[in-house]
Amino acid sequence: MKLQFTYGRLPAGLTLKDPATLVATWFGSGLVPFASGTWGTLAALPFAWAIWSLGGWMALAAATLAVSVAGVRAADALSRRTGIKDAGFIVVDEVAGMWLTLLAAPYTPVAWAAAFVFFRIADILKPFPAGWADRNVDGGLGVMLDDLFAALWSAAAVWLLAAYAPAGWGLAQ
Repeated sequence: MKLQFTYGRLPAGLTLKDPATLVATWFGSGLVPFASGTWGTLAALPFAWAIWSLGGWMALAAATLAVSVAGVRAADALSRRTGIKDAGFIVVDEVAGMWLTLLAAPYTPVAWAAAFVFFRIADILKPFPAGWADRNVDGGLGVMLDDLFAALWSAAAVWLLAAYAPAGWGLAQ
């Protein structure tokens, strides 16, 4: 049975009280009625900043791994319940992808803004193997994998920008 979905609301039978729904929608940020992926990516930033502030890049790397594993499980549960392969309200994949991208960025606001832009571009364009994973891998793994592959491209772009940008651009830590 395929559940009906209206942007801005969860399908019938799903609630934010359910841990899988809470994680998959990243605390409801995926329910914004437009550009849910962008809102999910934005919602990832304050969490990443706090994690990095408390424990540095190693803490963010561990959190990225943890949210990726939790995201596969949560996205798989919601995909099975709704019958939708990659529902727009599932944004935990954007969180994991954004955090993976940030691992290559210096800990500065300018670098993190660049990482945000690069990740959104890569997530939308889905360069290989992201597009392949999006089309060919099912379930929660498929939901997460395309964004993680896109994040590798955006991480490379932000790393190159930070490495070769002039010193006055605010990309150096």
